[in-house]
Amino acid sequence: IAQLQNEAQMLINQARNLANLPYSALQQIQQNVRRTQQLLAQAQNIAFDVQSIDQMFQQDYGNLSLTATDQQLIAEARSRWENTVGGLQDAMRVQAGVVGNIDANRAEMSALVGQSQNAVGALQATQAGNQLLALQSQQLSDLIAVISANGRANALTEAERATAAEQGRIQRERFLTPGAGYQPGNAQMFN
Repeated sequence: IAQLQNEAQMLINQARNLANLPYSALQQIQQNVRRTQQLLAQAQNIAFDVQSIDQMFQQDYGNLSLTATDQQLIAEARSRWENTVGGLQDAMRVQAGVVGNIDANRAEMSALVGQSQNAVGALQATQAGNQLLALQSQQLSDLIAVISANGRANALTEAERATAAEQGRIQRERFLTPGAGYQPGNAQMFN
């Protein structure tokens, strides 16, 4: 009888060890990841797509035309400035989105730690631990997104600076190049 009671208790303990965790943080974690991905997908002007970057970079920051008019140079400089400001705004939006995830992450972490501490068996504790690792992975993804957005903004700023220096060189060369120069003409000041 004692042996049967021990075997029954062993089976009950094994059943506890194999019980699934009744809680899942997966949906909230996936929602946080989707929110960060959406912010990255909304990047203005020059996106996070390699082919788009090559095309837009060549178009806006490639070789400047020596024959471009002053109006064209001004328009191109304004476009580059808009790219830079857009990149800075994108970085700030991603940062804000990641900061917005902090409260949800804190709540999920608290719930998962509680589930882990109240686990009735090894499987529940392991599943809670796995979900905590998934939460950490989501937080690392958020960190990578912030670093990428900041790096993009810095790269746009440096590209704008380098192209502005080249544009300044072209304009200085035009100014110093001998040519027609100043041509006097009649000026009418008062009707």
